[in-house]
Amino acid sequence: MRRAATVVVAGVTLYVVLPATVHVVAAWPRLASLQLWWLAVAIASQVVSFTCTLALLRVVLHRPSWFAVVTAGLAGNAVTNTLPGGDAVGAGVQYRMLSRAGVRPEEAAGGLAASAIIGVAGLFILPVFALPAIVGGSVNSGLEHAAVLGLVGFVLIVGLSAVLLASDRALTLFARGLQWLLHLVRRRSSRGDLVARSLAQRDVLRADLGRSWWRAVLLIGGRIGFDYGSLLAALRATGDRANPSLVLLAYAATAVVALVPLTPGGLGIVEASLSGLLVLAGVPAARAVLATLAYRVGSYWLPIGAGGVAYASFRRRYGPVGEESDSNDTASPT
Repeated sequence: MRRAATVVVAGVTLYVVLPATVHVVAAWPRLASLQLWWLAVAIASQVVSFTCTLALLRVVLHRPSWFAVVTAGLAGNAVTNTLPGGDAVGAGVQYRMLSRAGVRPEEAAGGLAASAIIGVAGLFILPVFALPAIVGGSVNSGLEHAAVLGLVGFVLIVGLSAVLLASDRALTLFARGLQWLLHLVRRRSSRGDLVARSLAQRDVLRADLGRSWWRAVLLIGGRIGFDYGSLLAALRATGDRANPSLVLLAYAATAVVALVPLTPGGLGIVEASLSGLLVLAGVPAARAVLATLAYRVGSYWLPIGAGGVAYASFRRRYGPVGEESDSNDTASPT
């Protein structure tokens, strides 16, 4: 029933955004009109952005082999971008692959959760860098509302994360509540196990980030910065020179909307949101659609193919990835 509901929600969402999605996809033939140099810069920026993402995951996982982290990360990303409710499924694939490669299950679950939280916090801080444009009064009201939403979300997420990192009581209550929800879904879940694991993993994470916090900051900044740079390069490939601050607001708002897993990898939602917000940022409609398509080629379509190759390479080295890799563990990256 849960899977059926997920498919129905994804289908309804795609139907709602279908006109905008078709409009963007129909621009495929016009990719040949882009300036090849800037298109190459956009794709190269995405490669660097993915590298920063995988390096951050490796830091919070206590530095396992690059092969395991890269193949698990690419395969999990491909699953996220192709299946309804893919965020949870993709995290599960990464969890099993990392466990199969020798990463302790609790470290795999904690590392995936930590890297996700750090990534979300980084996205919500983006509107701060566009404050000069907001204060200057040159921002469309729609983009201004998106910026305010981003600032509020950043305060809430960072505040909650700080409380959970600092307070044993708050983390215990949070873990008990989460365990209660998991118990409703998976009757075999143990009530006390998640609390103990959460406290232990929080202490390890806090100690690691205490020594490597600057690496985490640089890597999440690199991931988001090069992803945003890829969008700017895609715009330049169309010949447009939009205001970078306004493009940043459009990028940040789209990234926040895409966090809601209504469709695989935000398919349709990102195309509709980003192209529309770029128009609000002053980009002509035709160029906004073409730039969105070029950006998604590097951030969505090409990584799917890379994920398939990565999964095949992983299987060749470590063997099939199945439920047996976490059969003795009740933790999950959910």
